[in-house]
Amino acid sequence: MNTVTVSPKFQVVIPKEIRLLAGIQPGQKLEVFRVGGVIELVPVDDIRSTRGSLPGLITEIARDEDERV
Repeated sequence: MNTVTVSPKFQVVIPKEIRLLAGIQPGQKLEVFRVGGVIELVPVDDIRSTRGSLPGLITEIARDEDERV
């Protein structure tokens, strides 16, 4: 089991094994969630990395003529 200690500045160090398994890199952003009594850290993906992740999604919208600018 991996344990961490909260510093006086409320900082924690993610253990190396966990960082490697999760692919966490220095400077990467993580979202923090509290679910019941559990704190979760979830890596935030760069929006550009999601490009093409929804194949077949129709992105064109039919518009009425009066809505065009």
